[in-house]
Amino acid sequence: MEESVLRAPVSFLVFAASLRAASLNAKLARLAAQEIEACGGQADLAAMRDFDCPSYDQDVQDSGKVPPGAVLFRERLERADAFVICSPEYNFSMPGVLKNAIDWVSRMHPQPFNERHGLLMSVSPSLAGGNRGLWALRVPLEHLGARLYPEMFSLAQAGEAFTAGGDIANPELRARFADGIRGFMDLVEAAKHYPCAKRQWIEFPGEPGLPAGQAARVKPGR
Repeated sequence: MEESVLRAPVSFLVFAASLRAASLNAKLARLAAQEIEACGGQADLAAMRDFDCPSYDQDVQDSGKVPPGAVLFRERLERADAFVICSPEYNFSMPGVLKNAIDWVSRMHPQPFNERHGLLMSVSPSLAGGNRGLWALRVPLEHLGARLYPEMFSLAQAGEAFTAGGDIANPELRARFADGIRGFMDLVEAAKHYPCAKRQWIEFPGEPGLPAGQAARVKPGR
């Protein structure tokens, strides 16, 4: 991990989409939360059990008896600027417990995924690392307006992927994991604090190749 850098405040809900106590994805979620904190962000590390709900039933919804797990899921999403989900792959798709929680909060107003940035990760003993499940997960989240980070992280052969201390064993994969989180944090920070940058002239003093004292001027696209 790199030392903390000076950032404008950004907060992240981080959780694993598994109910299993010894979940590999929970281990990856803890690493993600640690990396966020090390990079100057604020991580709200949750567990899927916090958001577990009975199967979605519109009759229950119409009666006003929304499950406490769904209410908590919405509240913690709304408190965060972005979310990180570490999800296992069940039968080439996402876990039903996660899809059910998404279905419940999708019926709430305002709907908390809309325009909220998200990063998807997975770990699995398989050679695919759970990646196919992440592609399935993108569909409902993007439909609900979530701004999902293009790069996803999937860690394969999980039985050999972690050190005894719980870190990612392969140095190259560890660096890729950290780079992905930092890139995601940069995007969330810019979207929250500097949206005007898309419309303003920006100067980069000391641009390589320019005479001393001259700045490069770039007008980003709209």
